[in-house]
Amino acid sequence: MADNTTPDIIYTKVDEAPELASASFLPIIQKFAGAAGVRVGTKDISLAGRILATFPDHLTEEQRQSDDLAELGKLVKTPEANVIKLPNISASVPQLVAAIKELQDQGYALPDYPEAPSSDEEKAVRAKYDTIKGSAVNPVLREGNSDRRAAKAVKSYAQNNPHRMGDWSADSKTRVASMSGGDFFSNEKSATLNSETSAKIVLVGEDGSETVLKDGLSYPAGTVVDATFMSAKALDAFLEKEIAKTKEEGTLFSLHMKATMMKVSDPIIFGHAVKAFLKPVFDKYGDEMTALSVNPNSGLGDLLARVDDNAEIKAEIEKVMADQPPMYMVDSDKGITNLHVPSDVIIDASMPALIRAGGKGWGPDGKEHDANCVIPDNSYAPVYDETIKFFKENGKLNPATAGTVQNIGLMAQKAQEYGSHPTTFEIPHAGTVKMILGDGTVLHEHAVEAGDIWRSASARKAPIEDWVQLAIDRQKAENCEAIFWLDDTRAHDAELIKYVMPILEAKGVADKFKIMAPRAATRASFETITAGKTSIAITGNVLRDYLTDLFPILELATSAKMLSIVKLMNGGGLFETGAGGSAPKHVQQLMEENHLRWDSLGEFCALGESLQFLADARNNEKARVLGKAVDAATQGILDNNRSPSRKVGEPDNRDSHYWFARYWAEALAAQSDDAELAAHFAPIAKALAEGEDAIVSELASAQGKAVDLGGYYHGDEAKTAAVMRPSETLNAIIG
Repeated sequence: MADNTTPDIIYTKVDEAPELASASFLPIIQKFAGAAGVRVGTKDISLAGRILATFPDHLTEEQRQSDDLAELGKLVKTPEANVIKLPNISASVPQLVAAIKELQDQGYALPDYPEAPSSDEEKAVRAKYDTIKGSAVNPVLREGNSDRRAAKAVKSYAQNNPHRMGDWSADSKTRVASMSGGDFFSNEKSATLNSETSAKIVLVGEDGSETVLKDGLSYPAGTVVDATFMSAKALDAFLEKEIAKTKEEGTLFSLHMKATMMKVSDPIIFGHAVKAFLKPVFDKYGDEMTALSVNPNSGLGDLLARVDDNAEIKAEIEKVMADQPPMYMVDSDKGITNLHVPSDVIIDASMPALIRAGGKGWGPDGKEHDANCVIPDNSYAPVYDETIKFFKENGKLNPATAGTVQNIGLMAQKAQEYGSHPTTFEIPHAGTVKMILGDGTVLHEHAVEAGDIWRSASARKAPIEDWVQLAIDRQKAENCEAIFWLDDTRAHDAELIKYVMPILEAKGVADKFKIMAPRAATRASFETITAGKTSIAITGNVLRDYLTDLFPILELATSAKMLSIVKLMNGGGLFETGAGGSAPKHVQQLMEENHLRWDSLGEFCALGESLQFLADARNNEKARVLGKAVDAATQGILDNNRSPSRKVGEPDNRDSHYWFARYWAEALAAQSDDAELAAHFAPIAKALAEGEDAIVSELASAQGKAVDLGGYYHGDEAKTAAVMRPSETLNAIIG
């Protein structure tokens, strides 16, 4: 009879490098956990898995897949939830289309993604696919707020083994450019609801016609509801000005967006940038490119592919590109620019990398240059602007002496911008957008023009209160500087402050916290860590992502090694394993050279926390012993420099898993808290130690040759296992 009970720990099946690493690491986890009676199961939240789960009617019975994301969405609302969540693809349209094509080629009869749906059937298909785009996973699973910080062992290692930092000069031309008006920041309105209510969003045309953009919204009492828009005209004028200024200054033009998580608004803004950069081409050949189904939102790469057979348009593009400023490159060797694919340059990874490099980006000549970092909306651009100003004044950060910035992030129940996708619209014609409550009250309204990007976001009372309490708990544990990154001149932040201050005062801890706008908080935090001290950044959802890449990349060289704990509001735990921004490059290297440089340290940290949480939640002392031993194994990886190398022929991700298993087994064999576990793991530790030469040799001999995974988005499990578990000696021990 099938066992339908929920496993003790859910380990998510995802995409790209983290999923490849799982093929090597998960068997080790399951082997060790099983000895303590802990069951570790999986749920598929990969892009391919989500696509297949969305279209069961198009598949054979054997091809159909359960909707694991929906199942996990229910689980995280229960006290029993214990989920280790690896980074998944937050798909842009090009990624989604590529994944669909791959699945179709594998024999899955999926419908094409309709770029411009015309029939009701195509519109229905498009609506289904749109639920998969962008941050489809995180809002479902993040039923709690975030506690993210560098584990002590990781921070200590970074200080003792400081990574290379690029030098900053006071006369660097690198700068941040953002809109001074007409953006989301300047147009934002916000209000806190006194009572539970329904709502709808209506566009009233200049002729008095009404178009319902969204109906059936509902909000509980105490919800902070925002509305704002970005002016298309103001955006285009800003982009045109900054392209010209970049050329005049002799720097690289670089656009920094988040077209993955912000799946509706940012791809549109990205498309405006593509059109602005190639404005003469669109002015001259707009009709022809429309006929070729060119969509600038999909990027320059897609555009070039669609006009490939039109020599006249291609010649015009080359002429215009030659006259424009040089562009920040994703891959200068392959000619892939900043504007090629919307998902290639993600701001929370791209800006810290440029800052760490001393304000330099790679140009089309394969050399480093100063850059104009274009971040259109001014809501969070000041963080990067102030960071660059700080380093121009003070020089690069010293990782050997730097303190650390922790983060408490408000993100539960689709808080703030990441929950805005269903209420974001590209306005079809001029008029007034009104947000109308159930009793007829107009909560917010904006006069808009065709092409403007209007959106509404919200944050509920319970998550806000939980976020403030989490910050209080964290500050008490650390007894250090703690800053709420809130701007009292921004509409939304002003509403949050109305929650924050009374809670802090009621708890008697108001003197332990500061409230500062992002620009001031940025400078204060850098002053703190430059002095070797700790600061806690208490932020909203988007800033949580930005800061937990910015500071770790400067402090640790990577954000993948962060400890990321989501304390679910109903008592469960979600343990995230770091960022996946470099995952595509890692997969490419593996496929070409059979070397995976993905570092699983984030997975190690999450596993230890998950086991400790399980021990507390289920009173499972064997799980606690396992968790303590994980911490010892993680320390062993760092102390003995067993993390993956970047170069083929040197130890990679698979080697680090062998060493982790060995250190884990040795720690379990040596501990005295549980004699049964010690006896069980003693022979395993012995076998792993005695097999060292054979295992290391077998892992090394696998490298250097191209490999076939059976697919990028939907690989073949047997082929992937063969690539990621090439040591027969290790496999015989692990099983």
